[in-house]
Amino acid sequence: DVQLVESGGASVQPRGSLRLSCVLSGLPSSRQCVGWFRQAPGKEREGVASIYTGSDKTWYTDSVVGRFTISEDNAKNTVFLQMNSLELEDTAMYYCAADFACPDVAVRDSGRIPVTHWGRGTQVTVS
Repeated sequence: DVQLVESGGASVQPRGSLRLSCVLSGLPSSRQCVGWFRQAPGKEREGVASIYTGSDKTWYTDSVVGRFTISEDNAKNTVFLQMNSLELEDTAMYYCAADFACPDVAVRDSGRIPVTHWGRGTQVTVS
């Protein structure tokens, strides 16, 4: 079975930093799209960042460019989201996702794109 297990969410002050982790298991290929989505209370889910594993190709939604960095550790089957300069608007449940069209994290209505695998989420609160 495919499992995506997130960790690293916490409460942090504005301008602080967090690093989220997503441990991947059971994925059929070592090269596929993995990324992060988020959903704040009362708002639609949106794409945040994605990476095509085994490559240096990454994509970001405009609001996090220059602040967030997605990366991977192939040896540990883990994808990270380094979040710096956190803002109140970054407060949300963050979900790891796999097997979707990588560039689509940056499109309008990114939260509605087809995604095959989801994690259960990790809460990030900026206050």
